[in-house]
Amino acid sequence: MKILFAAGGTGGHINPALAVAGTVREHHPDAQILFVGTAEKMEARLVPAAGYDFRTIDITGFQRKLTLENIKRNIGTVSKLLKSSAQAKKILLEFQPDVVVGFGGYVSGPVLRMAAKLGFKTAIHEQNAFPGKTNKVLSSEVDRVMLTVQEAEQYLHPKQPCIVTGLPVRGELLRADRTLSRFELGLDDRPLVLSMGGSLGAEAINRAMVEVIARHHKQANCYFMHAMGQYGLWVRDALKEKGVDLAAEKHVIIREYIDDMYRCMAAADVVVCRSGASSLSEIEAMGRASILIPSPNVAENHQYHNAMALVSKEAAVLIEEKELTGERLSQELERLLNDPARRERLAKNAKQLAITDANERIYQVIIELAGQGA
Repeated sequence: MKILFAAGGTGGHINPALAVAGTVREHHPDAQILFVGTAEKMEARLVPAAGYDFRTIDITGFQRKLTLENIKRNIGTVSKLLKSSAQAKKILLEFQPDVVVGFGGYVSGPVLRMAAKLGFKTAIHEQNAFPGKTNKVLSSEVDRVMLTVQEAEQYLHPKQPCIVTGLPVRGELLRADRTLSRFELGLDDRPLVLSMGGSLGAEAINRAMVEVIARHHKQANCYFMHAMGQYGLWVRDALKEKGVDLAAEKHVIIREYIDDMYRCMAAADVVVCRSGASSLSEIEAMGRASILIPSPNVAENHQYHNAMALVSKEAAVLIEEKELTGERLSQELERLLNDPARRERLAKNAKQLAITDANERIYQVIIELAGQGA
């Protein structure tokens, strides 16, 4: 069996594809798996590191903000689009896949469109509640459309009804134990607020959390664990200026990055974060109350729609970035920390939204298509 995955740009596209490729390998050790991406983005590092064959096409995304410089870039993108279609055709005809699966990013467009044109079996997976432009177009051309959440279907035009598969979540998250995790982190019975803004760090969240911690650190009635990100290294100094002694106050934990998310998420009582699809799938799988602050700097404002998929089911609290202040975030946190019943209700409702067998669901779609292809 030969499977070709097209995914690129961000970890949110690449990591789910890698997880599904691993599931395919578990069931079919002799399966031939090929990834197609770009040479400049993170897939060029992550895919070979995971042990999969990797080919590249030359493609860039269109710039939505119309400036003279972006118009020039878009002209170049049109040229690359034509070139990338020819590159995709060459890869497809050489590899002869049984199924071609797109996991998002602009690399999926030319690969999946060409695969459908050539008659290969095709499927796409949409991670967000509001689909990106590439998947909106591809939805009417491919054989199967898979979704993380049902809400996305209303924006698509598939040949057949969409299949809700959820988004793959790392097994270590599903296996994490709360009691053991809190013991390993050295926590007592006080609740833990886990906050983050991504690996780079979100300045708005960093600034709001500095204010929150400065307001509450003397009470010492909860733990704060905050990941400031690569661009938030100023956070420690800002806290020091506001009288927070990180060396002495062990209930305030500041990290650059959380590399043991399974442990920290399992130990947490409230999570404050962006609303990317992967983060929300982890919150749902772990069953955690959350305050979601969607990034306004993403295509189609899709993080807002992701967050609303939980908020509409009373599974999370939403604060839009334009309304985010330290005072507002403090108020929402206080309400949750002082109301364990509401916190538990949000966590329970989030857990009910979880799909913990997404890998297998996606694998079954691929196998069904591969059987038809044979």
